[in-house]
Amino acid sequence: MTAIAWILMVIASGQAGGSVEPRRTGDSATAIATARKALETAEKGLGPDHPDVATCLNTLAGLYKIQAEYAQAEQLYKRAMEIREKAFGPDHPGVGQSLNNLASLYQSLGRYAEAEPLFKRSLKLWEALLGPYHPNVGASLNNLAGLYADQGRNALAEPLYKRSLEVAERTVGPDHPDVATCLNNLALVCKAQAKYAEAEPLYKRALEIWEKARGPDHPSVGLALSNLAGLHQSLGRHDEAEPLFKRSLSVRERALGPSHPDVAESLNNLGVLYKIQGKHDQAEPLYKRALEIWEKVGGPDHPHVATVLENIAKLYRETKRAKEAEKLEQRVARIRAIKK
Repeated sequence: MTAIAWILMVIASGQAGGSVEPRRTGDSATAIATARKALETAEKGLGPDHPDVATCLNTLAGLYKIQAEYAQAEQLYKRAMEIREKAFGPDHPGVGQSLNNLASLYQSLGRYAEAEPLFKRSLKLWEALLGPYHPNVGASLNNLAGLYADQGRNALAEPLYKRSLEVAERTVGPDHPDVATCLNNLALVCKAQAKYAEAEPLYKRALEIWEKARGPDHPSVGLALSNLAGLHQSLGRHDEAEPLFKRSLSVRERALGPSHPDVAESLNNLGVLYKIQGKHDQAEPLYKRALEIWEKVGGPDHPHVATVLENIAKLYRETKRAKEAEKLEQRVARIRAIKK
């Protein structure tokens, strides 16, 4: 890579928070502009098919993905993978990274059938190259487990998450943010299987690690707060859940902007809690804002759109608006009939 392109890419990463994770919309816009300049410089200096161009493409795609600009990210990730496969062959570490990145994007879009073979190929590649206890193997295990969890295939997800946690603790130590990610994800599948006593200490340990390592306003803290709140809600501890859901929403809005998918998740979660409490007038605007965000970033047929529509329909039925509820229920059925 040319020296100028490298410097620009490093600057873009720094503007995005050091690990391509911008904390504010303005920061990410600046980072994207810088990364685009780095890409242009590399293409001009090295040619469009040079491996260092793939590195620039990958960085820019990651920035677009964080900002939920998925169409742009997909095009860039695909081009990066094509360059790497042509330059290095199918079993190179760079190809493993590209497989994982593209699979993660498809997962974000609910395109699970496209994501699964890419995650599996990435995991197989990393295990063959690096052995069973390398951090890249742990990350791949975590990612494949997450795909299964998103589909409700928790029996497949749980052992992968446990193995991922073991890898992380062995390689980076018990207080590393990567360990918190594994703890949080294992807690999710425990909760989904009603293993609440197992899930709660996992969530709390994840939250403690993330707050200590990243500060109280990091998106990871927003995630941990949301998940712990959801556990309290499942156990009927609504008074404990509400402030955690509110804090999660506040953290995510500050860190990611008001139109990010994670903000939509927090809006939906708080709406569900209010509906359970019979606070329909407070739940409805939260649901509708969540729906607006998901339709914008994921399209009208995204699985999360169906989830929010279903929640609104239930609220309409509880408030004696059956005709409005029926229209939404029909749309939910149509979305869920689409094979992803």
